[in-house]
Amino acid sequence: MPFNVMIVDDAAMMRLYIASFLRGMKDFKVVAQAANGKDALEKLEANPEIDLILLDIEMPVMDGLEFLRQVRPRTRAKICMLSSVAVSGSPVAAKARELGADGVVAKPSGAVSHDLEETTGDELRGTMRRLMAA
Repeated sequence: MPFNVMIVDDAAMMRLYIASFLRGMKDFKVVAQAANGKDALEKLEANPEIDLILLDIEMPVMDGLEFLRQVRPRTRAKICMLSSVAVSGSPVAAKARELGADGVVAKPSGAVSHDLEETTGDELRGTMRRLMAA
């Protein structure tokens, strides 16, 4: 049975790229998408079976860090930050981990990374599978 995934990103095109990337992985299934943290909180309540959240940081209404602050006590879902500002070792990545992010993967080429599969695909796949095996 595949793991249920929610994609949280304000860029509709990026949500499309991530969903397309995940279609190639039989062990993961997109069950929800949200454009910001507030929307994601509502969708998580409606879909408590979500196992993994792929979360952007820079979003309007409620950003990824505020979402982490609010959601961590509410869910056991694994949370992987997927953001252009969460480069490994950066203060933002450290803050995300402090707030409860289980993994951090940098988007390869900015807010809308059309090259996600080619440049970060292996890292993202490995991180997702490692998180779900833990």
